[in-house]
Amino acid sequence: MFTLLSLLLLAGAHSATARTHSLIYSLTGSSQVQNLPKFAANSVVDEVQVTHYDSKIMKAEPRQDWILKTTDSQYWESQTEMALIAQQIYKNDIDILNELFNQTGDVHIFQWIFGCEWDDETGEVKGYDELGYDGKYFISLDLETETWITQTPQGVISHRKWDHDKARLAYDKTYLLQLCPSWLKKFLEQGRSSLLRTELPRISLLQKFPSSPVSCYATGFYPDKAVLFWRKDEEELHEDVYIGEVLPNHDGTFQMSADLKVSSISPEDWKRYDCVFQISGVKEDIVTKLDKDSVESNREKPTGVTTIIIIIVIITAVVSLAVFGFIVYRRRKTQCTTPAVKDPGASQPLKSGEQGSTSPSLWIGSSVTTVSP
Repeated sequence: MFTLLSLLLLAGAHSATARTHSLIYSLTGSSQVQNLPKFAANSVVDEVQVTHYDSKIMKAEPRQDWILKTTDSQYWESQTEMALIAQQIYKNDIDILNELFNQTGDVHIFQWIFGCEWDDETGEVKGYDELGYDGKYFISLDLETETWITQTPQGVISHRKWDHDKARLAYDKTYLLQLCPSWLKKFLEQGRSSLLRTELPRISLLQKFPSSPVSCYATGFYPDKAVLFWRKDEEELHEDVYIGEVLPNHDGTFQMSADLKVSSISPEDWKRYDCVFQISGVKEDIVTKLDKDSVESNREKPTGVTTIIIIIVIITAVVSLAVFGFIVYRRRKTQCTTPAVKDPGASQPLKSGEQGSTSPSLWIGSSVTTVSP
């Protein structure tokens, strides 16, 4: 149901090195939706929710402590009053849309998204004003042509009516390109400590098995406007790589990973590859060279205690084999020096200086050599 808002925020994303900020307002009306307020209004700065109102609490509330430093009770009373007016308008709008789409009083969502973007490096400003119904695009404002655009037959009536309302067009353009950026800059100044902070990540190269892909893992960075990719000879790779999503950490920072298939890369070519991390507001890239010595394995390595135990076991086995061999040697030697009992049907015992087919000392030596580590 909030598809339109998600698409709008994604459409406003730029490269990680661009310093672009946004102020987006989202107004949502609903009917026959369980556990969802019939009306809700939110303001979001750089994807951080700043204010909230809904028809259950019936008042506007802050979502960030820093906004309280420059606002007073009158400000929040005026925000609540405007939200109450918008709530009644939305109720009427949903009834009108039901008639336009020839629908009954079933589950419906009506959403209005508007706001602006500001690039603090170039000064470029962009504005957005879009409406959606039941999660689908309904009508939007083109600021360049100062006309409303729709791709649904039901939106034609609104499109024609609003195009002829020149006063509304002029106000919308002024608000989106002047007033909205002004408020955005105020919010950024008020919330500088949290909205404009930058935290660089910890980068690790991980590999589970020698044939597994090498994962370039970045964690602990902020904000989430970051990119991570592999390159070869300074050229970004698009094949044999998998780029993961940006995920939140429990402390409010973010993490992401990029995997590189290395099974077909020869050892001497590893040095031609590196992992690159870029984040909004930081011009310098964080580059990590692909090096076998710096790749950490997920396989369990023996601890110091384990290594000592292994050495003791090996030494014990060698000593045991040596003792066993010595005992066998003494026993065989004793048998060879003991006078033989004559038996008419037995072979004559070996005399001193004679050689048989198998020497006892040589057999013991061969046995120990074979089974010893």
